[in-house]
Amino acid sequence: MDATSRDCDARIRASFAKQGLMATLGATLEAVSPGHVEIALRPAAAVSQQHGFVHAGAVSAIADSAAGYAALSLMPDGAGVLTTEFKINLLAPATGERIVARGRVVKAGRTLTLAQAEVFAEAEGKERLIALLTATLMTIQGREGIGD
Repeated sequence: MDATSRDCDARIRASFAKQGLMATLGATLEAVSPGHVEIALRPAAAVSQQHGFVHAGAVSAIADSAAGYAALSLMPDGAGVLTTEFKINLLAPATGERIVARGRVVKAGRTLTLAQAEVFAEAEGKERLIALLTATLMTIQGREGIGD
């Protein structure tokens, strides 16, 4: 891992550690590289809906965060990131041993970044695509309280 990748990893991990929702969901930051972030959670009753699947809100939250952190990883030091909009397609029930959101930047701009997150359910060593999120994220600079 080169110095840029190490800095990116440390920056994203420090920000992720401040997220109360991710802690509440039991989500973990699995991988970080410039333009790419993976966040996972283990299904549990605390994040389930009435049929026992992981709730769409929890799936959306890890997908949004994966896309957002992928975007932040390419933004200038000291910048913050805010989601301005996202759309999620829920393709299959979120069930399995682990749910993993893989965020990646599609196009990074000076102010707006387009990112996607694919969400997979892992079971018995296999992955199944269960959701696809597309998000627009805004670079925030010079605003007190918003930064890495």
